[in-house]
Amino acid sequence: MDLKLFGEVFVTLLVIVDPPGMMPIFLALTGPLAARDRNRAAWQAVALALGVIVVFAVAGQTLLAYLHVDLPALQAAGGLLLILVALELLTGKADDPTQQATSNIALVPLGTPLLAGPGAIVATMLFVQQADRALDYGAIAAAIVAVMLTVWVVLRFSGGIVKILRPGGIEVLTRIAGLLLAAIAVQLIADAIAAFVTQYTSAT
Repeated sequence: MDLKLFGEVFVTLLVIVDPPGMMPIFLALTGPLAARDRNRAAWQAVALALGVIVVFAVAGQTLLAYLHVDLPALQAAGGLLLILVALELLTGKADDPTQQATSNIALVPLGTPLLAGPGAIVATMLFVQQADRALDYGAIAAAIVAVMLTVWVVLRFSGGIVKILRPGGIEVLTRIAGLLLAAIAVQLIADAIAAFVTQYTSAT
């Protein structure tokens, strides 16, 4: 296995996914849930993210071409979805665990577009395009799995923070996470618009 390529993919995806930055959003979405449901949400989110990244790594270009979808469109869609989640966090609608199922939280927005977002998908697709031997593909696959395991460990053991913060702290964290999530969403949409403008100007 190419350790250099493994390191490049691992560091790149780890920075994009940002497990420490993901923790407050995860706690805000799952804080009101029981510990068992929160742990289940962690592994479901990671499993979905791993599946999405692998699918796009293997057939991303073909899939997007078949659907006639550009990467900026995918990025903008992810940003719009995150804005909806951010509004729920900021207005307190996400505080009631009876309003949404654990699996839904784990799949959207945790699994995608937060963990398996446009950044991670594009980076993985680029690494796969540059690979030219079986060892390279093995290194990329190992790095993806290692990143997802790291994310799972961070999310799995973040439950201790819930006990420290208590309900009042979780509510404050929820509002902060909503603001951060809104900022991420706006940045995704802005980047998508910039990419569309660049494509248009270069085409003309």
